[in-house]
Amino acid sequence: MLKGGLVYADRITTVSGTYAWEIQQPSYGEGLDGLLRAKSGTLSGILNGIDYDIYDPVTDRKLYANYDKNGVRQGKAANKAALQRELALPEDPEVMMVGMITRLTDQKGLDLVERVMDWLLTSRIQLVIIGTGDKKYEDLFRRYEWERKEKVSANIYFNDDRAHKLYAAADAMLMPSLFEPCGLTQLISLRYGTVPIVRETGGLKDTVEPYNEYVQTGTGFSFANYNAEEMLDTIFYAERVFYDTRSCWDEMVRRGMERDFSWRSSAQAYQSLYDQLG
Repeated sequence: MLKGGLVYADRITTVSGTYAWEIQQPSYGEGLDGLLRAKSGTLSGILNGIDYDIYDPVTDRKLYANYDKNGVRQGKAANKAALQRELALPEDPEVMMVGMITRLTDQKGLDLVERVMDWLLTSRIQLVIIGTGDKKYEDLFRRYEWERKEKVSANIYFNDDRAHKLYAAADAMLMPSLFEPCGLTQLISLRYGTVPIVRETGGLKDTVEPYNEYVQTGTGFSFANYNAEEMLDTIFYAERVFYDTRSCWDEMVRRGMERDFSWRSSAQAYQSLYDQLG
């Protein structure tokens, strides 16, 4: 049925431009890559959006403290301190808090995280995980929380209130996905001034501009290959920017908060597509 729909469709759309290209490759096409290459002239990707009324650090009632882009540093500090108390983490205003809000599965890159957890925890971070999934990853993070309570908080459930609090409290959000057609976590993170650290796949590549220290551009950090050491190097690079050139980090946060990933932008792209069909 899916193949028939693709054959007879006037236009085919998916949820990001990079994913539209990826599904034309054998590694992502699930046997339909040849057909999608043949239909490439009518295939496009339009990013999903997020609800800017629900996800708004200025008005979000689930936060400990509200803030806008002009008061983001103070606002995030207040949220971090309150979340550290709630999670029984050491109350350290200077430590870099890295969040993961995700399904705990291989698709989300958890096998990469598993490989480098010991190295990662040698650095000065606090890692906060929210999510459920494969038992081996749930048990992995529970074990690390038990062994390293001063660095790891494993919230093996999904709680929307706590997720909002983490978006506001975290300094960075880790998303090392194997594949990610669009992704919403990085969009919400940017909205809350939380810097994404992502693998360059699908919508992650299309929405997170890699930081360039020489020209001071970018909204996050990214790595290309599905490789644990490359991911770890990228996290360590993000830490160096956070600790050593904080003004550059703060400007990156501001750039991310100024990007528009609302449904308004996506709706305009869909309207343009439908106008072409008219």
